[in-house]
Amino acid sequence: MKYADDILSYLEMCSNEGCNLQRGMNYRLGGDHSIVLMSTRPGAPYKDKIESDGMVIIYEGHDQPRVALDSDPKRLDQLDKSEKGTLTQNGLFHQAAQQYKTGLRDAERVHVYEKIKKGIWAFNGVFELLDSAIESDGKRLVFRFKLGLVSTVPVGDAVLNKLPDLSHTRLIPSRVKVEVWRRDQGKCVECGAVDNLHFDHVVPFSLGGTSIKAANIQLLCARHNLLKRAKIE
Repeated sequence: MKYADDILSYLEMCSNEGCNLQRGMNYRLGGDHSIVLMSTRPGAPYKDKIESDGMVIIYEGHDQPRVALDSDPKRLDQLDKSEKGTLTQNGLFHQAAQQYKTGLRDAERVHVYEKIKKGIWAFNGVFELLDSAIESDGKRLVFRFKLGLVSTVPVGDAVLNKLPDLSHTRLIPSRVKVEVWRRDQGKCVECGAVDNLHFDHVVPFSLGGTSIKAANIQLLCARHNLLKRAKIE
């Protein structure tokens, strides 16, 4: 079971989902849920954003595949259908969002993973696909998807039968995660372990600790994270 702010390698992320993740948007690749990979790092290929203290993600749709060496997907509108007329990943997510808005279906559950650095990812939690739109970015048409946080544990776990108090569920901003990863050198601050890591609040959010300052975030391994929780409880 993975929780929000758990850190995974690419292989661990694929193992967690039971499938190979070859693209950023994966509609129903998880069987009963979808999966998206995001990044807000400088130079990221898409303009993903985290808003409302981590409760909302605005996820940009994906470009057309490069069909020729001299083509630039960034100059082309993002499409909802392929040349064969089948729905693209943009189209599948857009259709699900619009059907939810009109009451034709429940909101699609989406596992969100965020890239921290090459080969290193953080699980951001389980979100619901709430809305979608096709907008101009000033040069072309792109898809925007609105995702709202519903849980800090994956779909299918019993914990989801009782959702957490969302007032105590806040994602750590990407810039803070990157800063903490570099500062702590990708190791548990207590024992130096490099696996089963987690972004931990020094002062818990529920006790007034902030998520937006690196000084209140540290890397802990699973063992020391559990030891700390036990002391606080």
